[in-house]
Amino acid sequence: MADRPWSGLPDVSPLEPLPTGPMVVGRRIARMLLRRYDVRVVGTDLVPKDGPVILASNHIGYLDGPLLFGVSPRPVHALVKDSMFRGRTGRMLTAMGQISVDRTVADARAVKLCLKVLSQRRALAIYPEGNRGLGDVSITKGGAAYFALVTGAPVVPVACLGTRTHGAHPNSMPERGTRVDTVFGEPMRFDPVPWPRTKQTVAEVQAEIQARLATHVKAACEVTGQRLPGLPGQLASGY
Repeated sequence: MADRPWSGLPDVSPLEPLPTGPMVVGRRIARMLLRRYDVRVVGTDLVPKDGPVILASNHIGYLDGPLLFGVSPRPVHALVKDSMFRGRTGRMLTAMGQISVDRTVADARAVKLCLKVLSQRRALAIYPEGNRGLGDVSITKGGAAYFALVTGAPVVPVACLGTRTHGAHPNSMPERGTRVDTVFGEPMRFDPVPWPRTKQTVAEVQAEIQARLATHVKAACEVTGQRLPGLPGQLASGY
């Protein structure tokens, strides 16, 4: 059902739906660009084929976004930092239905657009770590938990691996021919909680999502033979 009226939330029905048509072309272009890498994808069958879904991914490199956009079995609307929405890149992201978010404030517009996406039974991608970093999911924010509790949409953990060379800067791109892996995991399901949703409830679900995603990333490293990139200027350590 479109624009499902979840309890205690602002009405999102006046918002224009984010575009989907250009995403078809955009995903084809992304896949063409990804041909320069050895791209491997596991677990696409675990992503629900229809209905609202939240893809919660770790975040280690600049390539994570285009990679998930291109290989996801469903078209994805992702939260992207507002600084990317400038010039030609910004126009392209907007045309392809991506969502600008100001990470320095509680961005009400971004929240409403995410709810609009889920109300229309689409796929929303979130990077709970917030920034490109170690990718071990040791720190997260509560967005995925909030949207899961509001909508009841399942949360699929995603591991993006190989998108940054060991010890390289988070803004760097891997060299041509580098193997990159995307591993989708078993969905997490949470019963929707009507308003008022307490901070404690959101924090508890956030902790569960963080633990499951961290475990998934570690398992994905073991299965693929990949390692997390470590800090800039250092070799990767641990898994």
